[in-house]
Amino acid sequence: MRSQGQVRFIKVSSNLQIGAAAAVAALTLGWAGSMGVMAWNSHVAESNLASFQDEKADVASARERINAYGGNIDRVVEDLEARQEALDAMIEMLPDDIQTVDTNVTDSSEETAKTIEEVGAHFPQARGLAVIEARQLAFVENLTRFADWRAARAEEALRKLNLDPRAMAEAASADAEAAMGGPLQVLATSADGSIDPRFERLGLSLARMSALEHALEGVPQVVPAADQRITSAYGYRRDPFNGGGAMHNGIDFKGAYGSAIFAAATGEVTFAGWKGGYGKTVEITHSNGIVTRYAHLSRIDVSAGQSVLAGATLGGLGSTGRSTGPHLHFEVRINGRAVNPRPFLETAPDVLKEARGTGPTPNPASGTSP
Repeated sequence: MRSQGQVRFIKVSSNLQIGAAAAVAALTLGWAGSMGVMAWNSHVAESNLASFQDEKADVASARERINAYGGNIDRVVEDLEARQEALDAMIEMLPDDIQTVDTNVTDSSEETAKTIEEVGAHFPQARGLAVIEARQLAFVENLTRFADWRAARAEEALRKLNLDPRAMAEAASADAEAAMGGPLQVLATSADGSIDPRFERLGLSLARMSALEHALEGVPQVVPAADQRITSAYGYRRDPFNGGGAMHNGIDFKGAYGSAIFAAATGEVTFAGWKGGYGKTVEITHSNGIVTRYAHLSRIDVSAGQSVLAGATLGGLGSTGRSTGPHLHFEVRINGRAVNPRPFLETAPDVLKEARGTGPTPNPASGTSP
């Protein structure tokens, strides 16, 4: 180093150089490892939602289908019946607004049209069966596309609320499986038990759509008190009892003693009783893993294990526990950690209204299940 005309030297020992190099190498390996994990997780997610184009190698070609029609018509009929039974089972499980989709243009339209023409030319008596098969495949592919669109819409809504769609969907899927045995597990099979990849892809898309939309139901979206005046915000504040600084893990609503307290979202009551300084408390675990807490109640109108809808009455506003006067203490917890409830209550209603709206769809309804 040169300073004021003088040159000075700093000697670094070989041991120090080796230690520094090892530290840099360790940091580099750690970073590379974390990037590898992220890349692998991303790869798995993308693999589960592979496009129709990537799966064409596994889909029966027109020539193979023609051979099937020529070899055993009865077997073809059995295949079509098996597929239709699976489709009918899926349709019964879907919401009303997804039960009709366009069956005009699909990724396989060129292939199926070729199959129909060649089957009709070689086996005129089987042309009608080829048409039915084409309609089934068109329905499957467009229903898949529509389910992907709805899943993307729900995912976007969760991101707008600063929630992790993947974590929310995993929790919602686990919740659904615990309650119902798993969403949309029926897959279309052929008579020999094999699965057409387009039907398997539909099963994945419907399951993902179901999980994400189920997760939306658990987002806090209803102001939990009849009087919406907030008297104490989330964050650090002066403790009302000892005057020292303290973390306030929720928001407080002031109101009339005994006035109604409402569930902020649909879920299951997992605690109802006395909870230390919270006094009379109700906790609700929602489908996406979020927990909401309602404290200092004067009375409790629900019991543990009870399912409640968003807006359901949970009890009355009070001043039990560590409280200076009648108010509701409301908390939102994700993975056991308290987060600010206010952004949910202020933003969620509009975001969820947009996500649940019908809006334009990639394939407007113009057909029905085959």
